Amino acid sequence: MGANESTGEGPTRSTRRTFLSASAVATAATVAVPLTTGPTAAQAAGPAGPGHPARPQTPDRELRALLREVDRDRIEATVRRLAAFGTRHTLSRQDDPVRGIGAARDWIFEQLSGYAAASGGRMTVELQSYVQEPASRIPVATRITNVVATLRGDLSPNRVYVITGHYDSRATDVMDAVSDAPGADDDASGVAVLMELARVLATRRSEATIILAAVAGEEQGLYGSAYLAKQLKAAGVDVQGMFSNDIIGSSTADDGTRDPRAVRLFAEGVPTAETPAEASTRQSVGGENDSPSRQLARFVSDVAENGATGMRVRVIYRRDRYLRGSDHISFLREGWPAGRFTEPNEDFAHQHQDVRLVDGVQYGDLPEFCDFDYITRVALVNGAVLWSLAQAPGTPKGATVVTTNLTNDTTLRWQRGDEPDLAGYEVVWRETTAAEWQRVIPVGDVTEVTVDLSKDNVFFGVRAVDRDGHRSPVAFPRPGS
Repeated sequence: MGANESTGEGPTRSTRRTFLSASAVATAATVAVPLTTGPTAAQAAGPAGPGHPARPQTPDRELRALLREVDRDRIEATVRRLAAFGTRHTLSRQDDPVRGIGAARDWIFEQLSGYAAASGGRMTVELQSYVQEPASRIPVATRITNVVATLRGDLSPNRVYVITGHYDSRATDVMDAVSDAPGADDDASGVAVLMELARVLATRRSEATIILAAVAGEEQGLYGSAYLAKQLKAAGVDVQGMFSNDIIGSSTADDGTRDPRAVRLFAEGVPTAETPAEASTRQSVGGENDSPSRQLARFVSDVAENGATGMRVRVIYRRDRYLRGSDHISFLREGWPAGRFTEPNEDFAHQHQDVRLVDGVQYGDLPEFCDFDYITRVALVNGAVLWSLAQAPGTPKGATVVTTNLTNDTTLRWQRGDEPDLAGYEVVWRETTAAEWQRVIPVGDVTEVTVDLSKDNVFFGVRAVDRDGHRSPVAFPRPGS
């Protein structure tokens, strides 16, 4: 949906009109929006009502240029190089120059530092280390190091978006730090994506800050990502979105099932950080499918399902798979919206397997079982999402739906963002049985609006728009006054 796109609606056949009363920071305004009594062709994808049908965001010229620079051969070379370290187990040697997690760490740091050198000082790379005392799956005090590349935003540097891949690997026995564990799919594939995006992004200016982190300790219990998240929280950073890329190396399952144009995105419902009382309130008024992580997932589908990526995002309404989890959980625990990208079909015969021959067939998480074209397309999805988030305004804060008065209309309020290129806001709404937003009402640069639709019958949200037509994720309003 472009910034100046028409609604596509025909003339109204009814004299009834819907009125939107809007209050800006210092003034009040009244905006009239026609309400048609019957759906037109343009409304076929959604219900009749105020606004125009919701449409995906079209990638602009700058995003298309960015995605064209993603290099499939570089991604393959990164996966093969990481697998060549033999094992990257968190408990493996850290002082061996050719084998083990220490050698992998140093190589990743060297590569990212080389990319940052082309950024004109906008990108920095650090080794973020701490000593993990003995704990679950950590038998002795162990240094855990994340390799973190940060592209500082020009306009909203404290608003941050994060992607991770974990560079540690494991054999079948999670405590085996000696056997070969090449970890090509799990998770050299995710690290290769973030490293390639770091290379492409380093030469560009971003409005918000982007963090690309290769984290360690994932297989032992999400230790590296937990430390990264806590450090960001302690620094008061406003993390508005995070994605873990974990097992994105192939679309082929062990039974041969393939879906090379789809990637799963796990997104939890009621946030982990909510108290039971908050969860109860959310469910009593609706919106159990409207957590910040679900809104982030809708944004991903909105900006990434297009010809520039050639991919379909299959959103899974769960925090993660049964019996397993990834580094996005560390960010969920801090109360931030986060999700996990992973391949649509998993081949358990090759994951977490010691490298060995069985009846002449080699098993193990080897590069030979990766689909590098597929990994490249997942990189395009990540690139489209990161860039679209970082160039758009932030998600509106303080969104509330007024529930103190018994009325058949709906009043929404929110805080105005401070982005210098902010153009205004849009109200989105959908039927309570619909999974995606169906209608959009442009309301201008205001912080309050009253819509002639009952809050009892539909769900509402608010999103910000800048002067170039970039749109933020939706903020789902909480009950308030």
